[in-house]
Amino acid sequence: MADTQDQPLDLGALQGLLDRIRGVTVACVGDLMLDRFVYGEVGRISPEAPIPVLRATRSIAMPGAVGNVARNVAALGGRARLAGVVGQDAPGQELATLIASESGIDSFVEARTGAATIVKTRFVAAGQQLLRLDDETDGDRSLGQSNAFSNSSIVLLSDYAKGGVGDEAIRAALSSGAPVIVDPKGRDFARYGAVDVIKPNAGELAAATGLSVTTDEQVETALAALLNATTAKAVVVTRAGKGMSLMRRGGLVRHFPGRAREVFDVSGAGDTGLAALGLALGAGASLERAVEFAILASGVVVGKAGTAVVTPAELIEAEMSGHALAAHAKVTPLDELAAEVETWRRQGLRVGFTNGCFDILHRGHVAYLQQARGWCDRLIVALNTDASVRRLKGEGRPVNDLESRAVVLGGLSSVDRVTAFDDPTPIALIERLRPDVLIKGSDYTREGVVGGDLVESWGGEVRLADFRDGVSTTRTIEKLSAKDSGSAA
Repeated sequence: MADTQDQPLDLGALQGLLDRIRGVTVACVGDLMLDRFVYGEVGRISPEAPIPVLRATRSIAMPGAVGNVARNVAALGGRARLAGVVGQDAPGQELATLIASESGIDSFVEARTGAATIVKTRFVAAGQQLLRLDDETDGDRSLGQSNAFSNSSIVLLSDYAKGGVGDEAIRAALSSGAPVIVDPKGRDFARYGAVDVIKPNAGELAAATGLSVTTDEQVETALAALLNATTAKAVVVTRAGKGMSLMRRGGLVRHFPGRAREVFDVSGAGDTGLAALGLALGAGASLERAVEFAILASGVVVGKAGTAVVTPAELIEAEMSGHALAAHAKVTPLDELAAEVETWRRQGLRVGFTNGCFDILHRGHVAYLQQARGWCDRLIVALNTDASVRRLKGEGRPVNDLESRAVVLGGLSSVDRVTAFDDPTPIALIERLRPDVLIKGSDYTREGVVGGDLVESWGGEVRLADFRDGVSTTRTIEKLSAKDSGSAA
């Protein structure tokens, strides 16, 4: 069943998509290379020239270009059918051995005498590439009809401008009956024909259209120009840390923000994005969902060294970590929060404010906060400090400390910011933040809401939200105490 674009790619949706892509068959066709990484240490500058001397400590090799696309398809749980051309030489034999050792890849690689295998060797020290050596000679690497196209749910064309994605390969892909995504090179994208998706990066989009692509507006203009110049059904442009942008023929542009990651090595990130995009579409996901999935996968792989792959477990961990980081990011000191509120106000946003202990979060709290968020554009929750809770509730409270309570609240989509106060009442916070809506539970009366008169004095309002009957932190603690007593008896 296809996903809808309106549902966010949260942890549950991600797990469902990963289940569906397991076993999806993907034809990975295009230019094939051997990627070699030589790692070492630099301790001195050469006396012969002002260059670092690398003392090599280890070397690894792996399939690159379309080979790396296939590796990522397999690592994510799909079945890759890999087609490319190598030479009848030692690097070609090494590639064949490496591909054969990869679980989840069926090889349709052709070895030719007239095409030497392309080898890219990167020299790395302290996590930085010092030099890349390309061993490449001209030769016939063109692909035509291949058994790799048979019985595939989707076709991925990986064009590195080495001859593998020529007219014959494009015709074979389009006649396969499966959706086709191409990762392009060069300036003439029209030659790819009526493919389902063209996936350039920002630089390639700029080169193909002759337009700037720095801002969202410029990207929108360039995407429209590219679709006018081609017969492709859609274009997805990758924009590094800015995420991706999608435009369907006859549709509007949709921008997808990137996910903040520590970038260690961008080698092969485009291959990972292509594999993830193809797998998601092959599993029946919408193009929007496939783009979100590709952004997540690419964001994980740039945190790895070398031409790397990502696994389902790593994607789930990244999504969980991202959710936790987002929750932590909502916990904001008062001075910083006051500045944010001013920004929201200038944007014309309606700011809501509520406060409480929120010790053991239960469904009553969740419903209350959802209702509160419905009355404003941004909801701030002010938490009593631990000392304040003890003064209000007595010894033994809170059950959860301030940091724990704040992060749990920050994990709710209904809550935009969390802050804390130690005073007997939140009146000082209300005066500082000047919310448009002050919200308390329906167990209060309008007259009993602290700060209500203040909020109304600057044109705001007081709202009373419903609490679910029979649900409270105190009753939850009483139930737990009763169970503990029964166990002890």
